[in-house]
Amino acid sequence: MNQQLADQLTALAEEDQNTLAALTERGELPAPDYHPQMRAVHERNADALQRILDEHGWPGVSLVGERAGEAAWLIAQHAVSRQDLMQRCAAALEEAASAGEAPGWQSAYLRDRLSVLNGEPQRYGTQFDMDEEGWPVPCPIADPTMVNLRRWALGLDSLEDRVEKLRERERERRARSDAS
Repeated sequence: MNQQLADQLTALAEEDQNTLAALTERGELPAPDYHPQMRAVHERNADALQRILDEHGWPGVSLVGERAGEAAWLIAQHAVSRQDLMQRCAAALEEAASAGEAPGWQSAYLRDRLSVLNGEPQRYGTQFDMDEEGWPVPCPIADPTMVNLRRWALGLDSLEDRVEKLRERERERRARSDAS
């Protein structure tokens, strides 16, 4: 295992999550536009992931371990201003998942993110928006009657269970907000 690379990926993902938490805590997220501080982190991380892909290919579990592999996936998910890189990552991640180097659910999330960003229906129901009352709803899904079979094949819970978990999280957030 390449511990230095694993540590780098983990640190990049931690910076992403810490920035997200700080901006949310300050009430700056969600924002109507891409927050410049969040965008800067995402773009720096995308540049780093690009270099890693160029040198190593997808950082799979045998190269960096599960935690750093998930960090690479998070960085790819958040590279929304670099859809060319996201496409490259999706292809590399699918190959890694086929070889047992990454979990298939990571590929599903990244492919769905790309579909939604391009105005296309997603396949796995991993991407959500908010309805007019502020409740999470899945973005449009291709062949929705088969979505749970596709999800289960990758070890994901049913779409209905996922919706309920997200709604419960929103209920808790609203309760905390009301208590403040």
